[in-house]
Amino acid sequence: MTAIKVEIRSGAYYDSVVLMQLQRSLSDLPGVLDTGVIMGTEANKELLAQNDLLVPQAQAAGADDLVIVVRAEDEAAAQGALEQVDGLLTRKRASDGQDYLPKSLETAAKMLPEARWVLVSVPGRYAAGVAREALSLDKNVFLFSDNVSVEDEVSLKQVAAEKGLLVMGPDCGTAIVNGVGLGFANKVRRGPIGLVAAAGTGLQQVSSRVHQLGGGLTHALGTGGRDLSEAVGAATARQALDLFRRDPETKVIILISKPPAAQVAEDLLQAAQATGKPVVIDFIGYVPPARRLGNLHFVRTLDEAATLAVELAAAMPVEENGVSLDLSRFAPDQCYLRGLFSGGTLAYEALLILQDYLPAVYSNAPLKKGQNRLENSLLSQANTIVDLGEDEFTVGRLHPMMDNDLRIRRLQQEAANPEVAVILLDVVLGYGAHPDPASELGPAIAQAIAQAKEVGRHLEVVAVVVGTDEDPQGFARQMEQLKAAGARVETNNEVAVRYVGQLVQALNRPASQPPTASSKEVDLAVLQQPLAAINVGVESFTESLNAQNAPVIQVEWRPPAGGNERLMAILERMKSKS
Repeated sequence: MTAIKVEIRSGAYYDSVVLMQLQRSLSDLPGVLDTGVIMGTEANKELLAQNDLLVPQAQAAGADDLVIVVRAEDEAAAQGALEQVDGLLTRKRASDGQDYLPKSLETAAKMLPEARWVLVSVPGRYAAGVAREALSLDKNVFLFSDNVSVEDEVSLKQVAAEKGLLVMGPDCGTAIVNGVGLGFANKVRRGPIGLVAAAGTGLQQVSSRVHQLGGGLTHALGTGGRDLSEAVGAATARQALDLFRRDPETKVIILISKPPAAQVAEDLLQAAQATGKPVVIDFIGYVPPARRLGNLHFVRTLDEAATLAVELAAAMPVEENGVSLDLSRFAPDQCYLRGLFSGGTLAYEALLILQDYLPAVYSNAPLKKGQNRLENSLLSQANTIVDLGEDEFTVGRLHPMMDNDLRIRRLQQEAANPEVAVILLDVVLGYGAHPDPASELGPAIAQAIAQAKEVGRHLEVVAVVVGTDEDPQGFARQMEQLKAAGARVETNNEVAVRYVGQLVQALNRPASQPPTASSKEVDLAVLQQPLAAINVGVESFTESLNAQNAPVIQVEWRPPAGGNERLMAILERMKSKS
């Protein structure tokens, strides 16, 4: 005749993974027919009832009681199984490799002072309190726990914003920070793509596809599924976009979510535009206003998001990927590009490429007849590309590939304009061209840069040299003279144009919304420094971080006040008054 034995341990909290492993170990013992190892919540009791294990003693257990039920072939087998519980739990703890488990976050923080992250995966009714304590210790929070109220989520993210910290979650299942996976995460190669996701499995699907397609991620930041709701207002998504805006390693951004609230979507798209970087957006089920708006690229599927992001990252020339745009050198009014070309085809290609970066570029030879044509070819406006080889400039004078006089005069004119930030030139070598163009253009460039510096401006001059090492002008010598004058010199027109496009786009982008009086920027070091963390809750997350060689401390957490809500409230009031 079978026997059922029950053991109740009040206040003996263990995470769900430990309980699952204990249940499996007990089930494998000789003579054991079935087991149930749960915390005594009503939902867990229903699971016991479905397996005919909910005996009266288990029914009477509280939510913070550990309940162990064993059905065995006889009483001796059942009792023998219960007697092995402590040994099984001890072996599990010993296998974790951490000699001492601190019982508080504060102690753990002292043991691992370099930890900037706290992983929280305790039951939902306690999770906000643990996260709040982590924020009080100036730690960023990965909040895996679900069943956290919207009110608590809003409150936690407001506190985080005030302190310049991140709260990823609640119900944030996955993230990748500086190559280290948090929660449920895939192993993904490093690369130039940053991912912001209000969708856990969506983040995993897109990050996996990026890897499969040959791309890689800088970081993947989860926000929690409610972050883009009207109540929460995309608090974490905004911070994540701003971090990627400032991160020099992130060249392309992916933003995925279920459809956000209407006003939240509008505000978040403005924040995405303000990054000045290509942003691939998949608001699943959302009907975008267009396939593309400036630097925003809208897609309809997760796979399309990964594919387009990898393509955009690959399309950025290698030289550009290594460029860090230092906008601090420019005066506040400097925002425009002036391109002075002697080659009509190079000018035309520049206009085509700049469509990827700027909403409008004026020219005396526009891409479409009558659209963005200069009113006066002698006077630039806003962002301008001028083909100085057009007929209007060559009547009665030599072509600019042979005579630099007209271009030097126009260079001086553009450089004197306080709104001009970048001047782009082509220098075409070969038979029939000027015998030594850099000897004339070089001094003019140096003078223009020096005069701008005298009045507190920085003038970026980029020159594309077209030629070979066998041209009579001396290819290497031409480049050396232009570099000595202070110009950035390229040999690829696309590379040069994309560089100036990226630079001018950054100078012209909408100002990112500054932190309000009650918030501050998240320190970029949170992504750049090696990840170290404190884990409160599911112990397998500690094992995962150990496997990734990330320093981690596991906290031996227990519900405060033994889970007694009245005593917990008293403790909270005492803390707030202290």
